[in-house]
This record gives sequence, C-alpha cells and structure tokens, in this order.
Amino acid sequence: MRPRISAGILMYRQTAHGLEVLLVHPGGPFFARQNLGFWSIPKGEVGPDEADFEQTARREFAEEVGHPVPDGELIPLGSITQKGGKTVYAWAIEGDIDTATMSSNMFVMPWPPFGKKRQWPEVDKWVYFDREDARRHIKDTQIPLLDRLEAALAGHAGSAARTPE
Repeated sequence: MRPRISAGILMYRQTAHGLEVLLVHPGGPFFARQNLGFWSIPKGEVGPDEADFEQTARREFAEEVGHPVPDGELIPLGSITQKGGKTVYAWAIEGDIDTATMSSNMFVMPWPPFGKKRQWPEVDKWVYFDREDARRHIKDTQIPLLDRLEAALAGHAGSAARTPE
C-alpha cells in the first residue's frame, strides 16, 4: 500500500509591503475555532493511480481556490512530511487572485457525529499573509516550503528539495 501523498501549490505575490503567500483554512466543524498553526497551502490527495504529482497539485489548487493555477513557471519546492506521516509535494507560482472571488469544493459528513449529514466547504478562508504572519498561521511542518520559496526567490534554487521524476 502506497503511503499517503498530497500535492499542492503555494501562490505568492510581491506587494509594496513585500512577499505575501496565499494560505487556506480548512472548512468543516473540526477546524471552525482553530487558527494559528492550522492553515495550509492549497493541496490535496494524490490518487492511487496518479503518477503526475504536478497535475494533481494543479487540480487541487483549482478545487480549493475556485480558479486555475495562474500562467507562469512553477518553482519546485520539493516535499515535506507532515506529523501524520503524509508526504506533501509542492510547487510555487506567482499570482494574484482576488480572495473575494475564491470558492471551494464541498464535502458531506454527519454533524453532530451520528447526526444529520451536512455539506461543508473544504476550504472556508483564503488569505494572503506576509512572511511573519504566514509562519504563525501555517502548519509547522509546512514552514520549510516557505523557506524554500524565499530561497528560490533570492536565487538559491538549489536549496529546494528534490521533486518526483
């Protein structure tokens, strides 16, 4: 059995105030009151028959943001392993999509547990964070992705971890 793998895209923009990255907050009742340390890059599960992780990352970005990945060259950020053991492969791209136009796919689950089935957005918030706020909000295991993006933008692309062939 293949270990759990996700793929995602970290969108960034340069503003008058510096670098900002787009992070998403998980929807549903379990995360409603969670904030710092619970945000993520837009990402999702790689299916058992999927071999092109970049294509998965593009699909998941569109599902969680409601827009296709902006045109441009993707910057490989390599992979990280989250606390639960899931490996996340990531790429970055420059873009500036208005968060007011973002939307997410939905999922269904009973709430309260064993109650009536309800529909929830997979993502309920989209925010561009500056460097400092991004580090406070993102899952701690995803902080290396921010470091790798900053290194790549500074011209040290060799510091990004290897991506799948």
